[in-house]
Amino acid sequence: MKETGISWTHHTFNPWMGCQKVSQGCKHCYAEKMVTGRMGKPLWGPNSRRQVTSEATWKNVEKWQRDAAKRGVVERVFCASLADFFEDHPDVVDARLKAWELFRRCPNLHFQLLTKRPQNIRRFLPRDWGLGWANIWLGTSVESVEVAHRADILRQISATVKFISYEPALGPLHTLDLKGIDWVIFGGESGPGYRAADPQWARDMRDRCARERVTFFHKQSSAFRPGQGETLDGVLHHDFPAPRFVQLGIPKPALAKAGGGAGTVDGDGAAAADAETVGAGAVDGDGVAPPTDPSRSHAAA
Repeated sequence: MKETGISWTHHTFNPWMGCQKVSQGCKHCYAEKMVTGRMGKPLWGPNSRRQVTSEATWKNVEKWQRDAAKRGVVERVFCASLADFFEDHPDVVDARLKAWELFRRCPNLHFQLLTKRPQNIRRFLPRDWGLGWANIWLGTSVESVEVAHRADILRQISATVKFISYEPALGPLHTLDLKGIDWVIFGGESGPGYRAADPQWARDMRDRCARERVTFFHKQSSAFRPGQGETLDGVLHHDFPAPRFVQLGIPKPALAKAGGGAGTVDGDGAAAADAETVGAGAVDGDGVAPPTDPSRSHAAA
């Protein structure tokens, strides 16, 4: 059951709130405006605190899991829309460990962890990450070629789905290496003072993804209001990737401290497991890899 206006997910979960700007993609951050403006919470910037969300917010995730399991479906959860899950901040250490335990208990939810700090991912993965958990997607934002190195970092980490958020699109990404990437989301900037994206950037990325067998999702064109211009040349591209390692389950043992260099891959984006990680993510006797969530492109009516 969809509970968010973000077209590429079903739910949003914020284990905490607060962040700081790290690149031009953050200039008109909607999350900052919502948290510091509408909510009146001073949670943005290098010297600000982070606020863990309420127990009720966390319990919502367990409810989504129960509902999805009852209906026999898999639903996507974007984590986090008002923070960066991989930000290195002392206020979120315990909450991040708690979140991993929550994710472990929710096999019918696929958590989409999107970050502008991919250099921190490996440090904050659980020790039993192995080749990746079946319900954890790892993504990074690449708004322009100036931050294309984020994709290079992500490519070296093993995950069931690796994705790029090309939003807000601030320039062409002709030179972005898509090797090892499963999914690209294109989105123009929205809101007051939005920076207009050239529709050709979206077309070029759509065509590149088709040639290189990368799933493409067109979220929106640039506009004052979010969600406008969903179609690209009259076609709705709302496609979702199939998991890379369909045999993976979710490890059952209690979570050890996060970190430890799990999930390395070789130069072409393929998993390169060692003796410590082989089998760490394998399905055990009663574990079953969740089903995929197929979707199709549709011509606009």
